[in-house]
Amino acid sequence: MGRPKPGVDDLTHFDASGRAQMVDVGAKDDTKRIAIASGRVRMSPETAEVIRQGRAEKGDVLGVAQVAAIMAAKRTHEIIPMCHPLMLTKINVSLEVTGDTVEITAQVETTGKTGVEMEALTAVSAAGLTIYDMVKAIDRGMVIDLIQLESKEGGRSGVWQRSQDDE
Repeated sequence: MGRPKPGVDDLTHFDASGRAQMVDVGAKDDTKRIAIASGRVRMSPETAEVIRQGRAEKGDVLGVAQVAAIMAAKRTHEIIPMCHPLMLTKINVSLEVTGDTVEITAQVETTGKTGVEMEALTAVSAAGLTIYDMVKAIDRGMVIDLIQLESKEGGRSGVWQRSQDDE
């Protein structure tokens, strides 16, 4: 929290000539790492009610979105080019229908040499996209937004928590 914001010189995914590279984490210590991300899908109140009541034609929207989020977190390294494959030890995804919104939260954990922020963000994104896919026939105007990191723990930089100033 009290650390200065990184500058361009701190970007580790580029080598000295400016080419993209996967960061070498081999010399780093294994530490417990936790990341929590959130996001939401805004929709018509009628669509939210269909989801809440479990009446979507394609099935259990929240159940399928939860599975999609877990699968996406486990495969983040396959879609984000510079991510390392990680052995994840915990993935917890919650989805809550509130008014005309589905609130999504993902907590991802590992013990390793690099953090799980991208895995948590990918889980939230996949859940949002899955919700959209499952009810797009009744509401193409849905909006997936506010996908953001809420907190992270572990590694050299320690703990980071989203503050009111970050919003």
